[in-house]
Amino acid sequence: MSDKLLEVKNLAVVYNTDDAVVHAVNGIDFSIKAKETIGLVGETGAGKTTTALAILRLLPERTGRIASGEIVFNGENLLENSRKEMRRVRGAHISMIFQDPMTSLNPTISVGDQIYESLKIHNYENKSKEQLNRRVDELLELVGISAGRKCEFPHQFSGGMKQRVVIAIALACEPQLLIADEPTTALDVTIQAQVISMMFDLKEKLETSMIMITHDLGVVAQTCDKVAIMYAGEIIEYGTVEDIFESDRHHPYTAGLFGSIPDLDVETERLSPIEGLMPDPTDLPQGCKFHPRCKQCMAICASVLPPKWQEGEHVIACHLFAKGE
Repeated sequence: MSDKLLEVKNLAVVYNTDDAVVHAVNGIDFSIKAKETIGLVGETGAGKTTTALAILRLLPERTGRIASGEIVFNGENLLENSRKEMRRVRGAHISMIFQDPMTSLNPTISVGDQIYESLKIHNYENKSKEQLNRRVDELLELVGISAGRKCEFPHQFSGGMKQRVVIAIALACEPQLLIADEPTTALDVTIQAQVISMMFDLKEKLETSMIMITHDLGVVAQTCDKVAIMYAGEIIEYGTVEDIFESDRHHPYTAGLFGSIPDLDVETERLSPIEGLMPDPTDLPQGCKFHPRCKQCMAICASVLPPKWQEGEHVIACHLFAKGE
């Protein structure tokens, strides 16, 4: 039996519009083991959130479609599940923390009732109403909110407190896998570190696996076991945290991400941003998708898909390494 909790195999996702087909995710592969954390890293538009929504089968019905691939969770291909079976999986086995806590909570329902609802839907451990209410109190205290505030409504909480409530809902049924989609993006910078620290303390306590979606390499370095660098719907570099942060070999895009981070130990006048923009997903470049922005671009990059160089778990899709450079 596989020791992998989740396996994503050759996943491709498209969005159909009136004018074109948007190729959001283009044949990605990754896996995660129990208690492991993987970081999905890349610019806006790389396909990170779409990957998460595809895992939970939450793509918009009218426009989003999984074109190919498999999503295997606990040995079960989620793409073969009915809607009813997916409702059983969501929340109880796989939960998601969305980017914006302001829109994740229902403004007309108290925070306590919203946590209670999640527990009731999944019939958490067949507990009685009184036991579920005690569980609501426990969850609020767990995320640093007084249980006495459970009758209050979302507008009575700050942004950071709202995100704590969202985390409490996501962890209510102690899921095996937690997907965190840039959970601190909408928060004030002064409380981002507190929320991240609390979230990972709870992850360790509940022994939950996690997919951390972010563009913050600092968060990745502190919290993740594996890292997948995404660009234009593809994983162009994959490896352990040590591979990504300590190796002398990187995809030019990964090197560009590191070049965009200020180093307090080095005196420089300016950072080195990656020039250009993410390609149009309705008209992706031939060959390597990064070649229009790559300073090390060769003629072959513009027409031929890059081969994969691999050493241990470290994988890079780039023609540079095929040429031995």
